[in-house]
Amino acid sequence: MPRHIAIIMDGNGRWAAKRGLPRAAGHRAGAEAVRDTLRAASDAGVDVLTLYAFSSENWRRSDAEVSDLKGLLGFYVEKELQTLERENVRLQLIGDPAAFGPQLEQRLLDAVERTAGNTKLTLVVALNYGSRGEIAAAARRLAEQVAAGSRDPATIDEAALDREMQTAGLPPLDLLIRTSGEVRLSNFLLWQAAYAELIFVDTLWPDFDERAFAATLDIFASRQRRFGGR
Repeated sequence: MPRHIAIIMDGNGRWAAKRGLPRAAGHRAGAEAVRDTLRAASDAGVDVLTLYAFSSENWRRSDAEVSDLKGLLGFYVEKELQTLERENVRLQLIGDPAAFGPQLEQRLLDAVERTAGNTKLTLVVALNYGSRGEIAAAARRLAEQVAAGSRDPATIDEAALDREMQTAGLPPLDLLIRTSGEVRLSNFLLWQAAYAELIFVDTLWPDFDERAFAATLDIFASRQRRFGGR
């Protein structure tokens, strides 16, 4: 069983288009899939589930779609907070939620604080997140330490850089899933995915249910992880 699973939740817009619905309907259906997947991961004994909810590139979408996504995020936080508390799920954020404005950011931070003591599963939500930016920021912090004289450049190794990542303290990423048939990482957890198993499925995200999740676990279980060895 993978301890840490990450998902690129792709296909909301195509799901809506196939049904003649606005993209907003696809995002709402995608939020329901989050609930199902979170439950499935918790039941399976997964320790950490990381979801790519809003990338740093998503700001390029139309103002209407970005506004709808922000509104849906606020609604989801309010609606699901009691569920997270009841199911003993801890919420964590990576990325830069400050870009969503002080009101929504505060609601998100309040949810993180209220669930901080939960222990069954950690739900990591990537908001305004970009992996290249994360790596650059980590390198910049190490460079600042060297410039300040508090670090010897010779001590900068993979472990040092890993400790500067926003995922520091979480288990290594075991499995990365992308839905909708697209086969790329889209600037998501590039450092963390170095030895993760990658599974790309054709299912559009709103249709990704507990059965689809279980199928990816079966695929993961069938693979031999060698981490560069034989």
